[in-house]
Amino acid sequence: MQFFRLLIVFSILTFMMFGCSFERHDSVLQYRKKFTPQEQHIMQAARGIISRAYFGSLITIDKDGNAKARLMEPFAPEKNFVIYLATNPKSRKVQEIQKHQQATLHYIDEPRTGYVSLYGKINIVTNDSIKKAHWKNGWERFYPNKSDGYMLLKFTPDYLEVISIRDSLTGNKENWQPARVDFLNRNK
Repeated sequence: MQFFRLLIVFSILTFMMFGCSFERHDSVLQYRKKFTPQEQHIMQAARGIISRAYFGSLITIDKDGNAKARLMEPFAPEKNFVIYLATNPKSRKVQEIQKHQQATLHYIDEPRTGYVSLYGKINIVTNDSIKKAHWKNGWERFYPNKSDGYMLLKFTPDYLEVISIRDSLTGNKENWQPARVDFLNRNK
């Protein structure tokens, strides 16, 4: 009986630490390590669109449940398309992220022949070494007080969708569903 009580207490503490925390704990999630050749083609097309677009739109949810889009200057995608972005800690998007971590990053291909949308979660980075590693020259004019006026955000996608004419990814002809890659292991 004592064992079960300890197990219940441990489970509750674990849920409180990981299930209700402000930051997303990616180590708890299971990310895929292998992708099919078609998925690799889709991801390569997505990286091309992102690099040509340079700017992307970050879409968050406001207090009334409305989607809000902002033009951003994200960093290039890292492994599994984790993308870092910078903002002013006093911006409305920070308050929105604190309430709703669900977000979308959307890029339009420069010649306007496609797009990539990434759907996932965004959180605030508190690690100073990661913040220092994600700084762009020229940002001093936007963030003159780098220690207090610069906030780093980490976007971790669950999946992405791509339409790219140049990469022959035109979507489903019947319902227009874009090509998709899931990053999380999902029980289907």
